Amino acid sequence: QVQLVESGGGSVQAGGTLKLSCAISYGTIFSRCVKRWYRQPPGKERELISILNDSVKGRFAISQDNTKSMFYLQLNSLTTEDTAVYFCAADCTGPPDIARVYWGRGTQVTVTS
Repeated sequence: QVQLVESGGGSVQAGGTLKLSCAISYGTIFSRCVKRWYRQPPGKERELISILNDSVKGRFAISQDNTKSMFYLQLNSLTTEDTAVYFCAADCTGPPDIARVYWGRGTQVTVTS
């Protein structure tokens, strides 16, 4: 059973930083997956985080560590607008019993002014 587990959320003051991590339990499929991050602000729909989006451009960065089957979302210069539940997702290819999109449960990021 493939599972994604996020960590690293919390409460931080505006201007602060956080690094979110997402671990994929089934490491052998890691390279077969497109990894993404989403967030859901309070009262809003879940949205894909694209580092090309003006709202996060230059502040957020996505990376991965193939040896650990983990990927990361670095959050810098946080503002109160970044307050949301952050989700990692992996869109994986392969045999029918593996190929699907997997989601983590989410981690809360709260930015205070």
